[in-house]
Amino acid sequence: MNADGREGLPEGWQRAPLGELCDIQAGGPALRRSETMPDGVPLVRPADLHHRRISAEPGMPRVAPERARHLHRHRLAADDILVTRTGTVGRAALVTTNEQGWLYNSHLLRLRPHDPAQTPYLLAYLTRRATAQWLESRAVGTTGMRSITVRTLSELPVTLPPLDQQRDIGAALAAVDEKIRAHEDIVRTTAALREALSDLLMSGRLPPRP
Repeated sequence: MNADGREGLPEGWQRAPLGELCDIQAGGPALRRSETMPDGVPLVRPADLHHRRISAEPGMPRVAPERARHLHRHRLAADDILVTRTGTVGRAALVTTNEQGWLYNSHLLRLRPHDPAQTPYLLAYLTRRATAQWLESRAVGTTGMRSITVRTLSELPVTLPPLDQQRDIGAALAAVDEKIRAHEDIVRTTAALREALSDLLMSGRLPPRP
């Protein structure tokens, strides 16, 4: 590779380690079930990352407000990216304004891009199959308990087109993600409808034919 990191890349493109593009911070508090509070601050876990977004499930743990006040370093901001540190390493999700101020647990790493304009592109880059394979090959630990470190994630080489192309690529893939989520919402709603219809038909409360 050339000293400027451009070997084999189109004109105007370059490579840089992820750690030069983001502030990367290890996960926040671990929380016992007995410590959760219904009116506390939501604590994001790897299980809450779905299709590059955070899905706030009803059972999401919540940190007591007084304790959360001492965890300001682990508060999320819009345009942060969360990456799973353990288990299936490297799954990523965008933090939106809906999750601003939430906390994240010790099984996640938080990325805060130095330039928020790069966030959509970096999210897309992190969720590539090739990136997942790169991270998985460098994870340490036993099967089922493998993990990556801040240092490993910081060393991830990122291919960077010019910023205007990064914006276009990020926007195009984000639009596809929105379509995926919309179709999944349809599937979930239709599945729930089928379950309700099944109960009605098989209880005799609804005749099978008009």
